[in-house]
Amino acid sequence: MSPLTARSYANDLLRWWRLLHALDVDWDHAGRGDVEVLVGWMRSAENPQRRRGASASASVASVNLRTGKRALGSGYAPATINHALSVVSSFYTFHAQFGRGPVANPVPASSTRRARLAHRSPLEPQPEHRRAPLRQKPAELVPRSIPDKLADELIAAMRNTRDRALLALFLSTGARASELLGVTGDRVDWTRQQLWVISKGTRVLQPVPASPEALRLLAAYFDERGTPAGDEVIWRTLRGKPQPLSYFAARRVLQRANDQLGTDWSLHDLRHTTIERMTADPNLTVEDVMTVTRHQHVASLDPYLRPRVEEVFDRLQQHYGTPRPAPRPTPGYDDADFKTVFGGGSAGGSATLSSAVDPVDESTGEVDG
Repeated sequence: MSPLTARSYANDLLRWWRLLHALDVDWDHAGRGDVEVLVGWMRSAENPQRRRGASASASVASVNLRTGKRALGSGYAPATINHALSVVSSFYTFHAQFGRGPVANPVPASSTRRARLAHRSPLEPQPEHRRAPLRQKPAELVPRSIPDKLADELIAAMRNTRDRALLALFLSTGARASELLGVTGDRVDWTRQQLWVISKGTRVLQPVPASPEALRLLAAYFDERGTPAGDEVIWRTLRGKPQPLSYFAARRVLQRANDQLGTDWSLHDLRHTTIERMTADPNLTVEDVMTVTRHQHVASLDPYLRPRVEEVFDRLQQHYGTPRPAPRPTPGYDDADFKTVFGGGSAGGSATLSSAVDPVDESTGEVDG
């Protein structure tokens, strides 16, 4: 298990323990009512990770007009609440195996989910089921990729060679931030043009491709700051004594560019951009994309196969600006005959045929008027 996963579980349990202390309830006497208090507090409380500075003017309902991304809310996301419920439920399930804790798990479960997931083949698609009580409905997040023009603008906004090399490798490898920032000197394969990263999910050392331009920038960065040893992280700070570049420092690099460009891109948007570029390439199959991105299920690529909203709107603008096609006579009629009978071009002949011919009196067979 990743240390970050264990840390997130510990933080959720710490939140649960503080709530029980505030309610003056022992952990082995907790019930569903206490879990309801936890959910209610998380739905109304402010998330410390979402605190904005005094200079931030973006409201929760605002949208960045350059990127099309909505501003994050100040509270806890539905997925965060569901994660906390899963942690607390697993904690009590573990202790119930040893006869400790309350008789019933304080976190309610969904019987429909247990029935549908029982004896299911892993090759079959995961069936839908009703949410358990207190579970939140997660929002459907659409991956936001960076258009090519804005990506070039973002790279040009980087202040030094290290930042340009880092951004170029993000866009060519499709690696996650924690994976790329952990690359050491002996995991750069210049001959095969690839990097070796420790995958976030499996913790297995796996290769990812790198573009020639990204490797050229990486070589220029090494020429300026020195080539790291085999066991040293290649990304280091530029001020003071060189130290490994942390995730928060890399995020700050992107934030400075966002402040300059008026955008709100994140490090994970770079991975989305790489995946959407690969899925849009007709020369790459879905299996190729899954190999590079290290996705285990095809369903994980479904959000990336949808067209961008910006691309759809651009095609609609072209549709609005295209003149309507001129109507033509029905197949089988001669265009010259329409001109002789009705005069002018054939554009309005077929459309105004009934109004152009004088009405006929059915009783006499003569033309009225």
